[in-house]
Amino acid sequence: MQKILVSLPDQLANRMKAILPNKQRSKIIAGILEREIVRREKDLYQCALEVEADRDLNDEMKDWNITTGDGIEPEPW
Repeated sequence: MQKILVSLPDQLANRMKAILPNKQRSKIIAGILEREIVRREKDLYQCALEVEADRDLNDEMKDWNITTGDGIEPEPW
């Protein structure tokens, strides 16, 4: 378990302290964060699927892929 410092607007922090019991705050905040992260991961996954399905983009990437294997080695730095 990690402790993380976050900043909240004063009004929100005061409301949280008034409504949420001390021993439940971390659990409630973790649940809210988990839901938000899952939602964003789904959005990113959907975006990746759309990119993969974009025929114009894939055709353009094929043009760029011809540069691989051109004998030019990457710099070791």
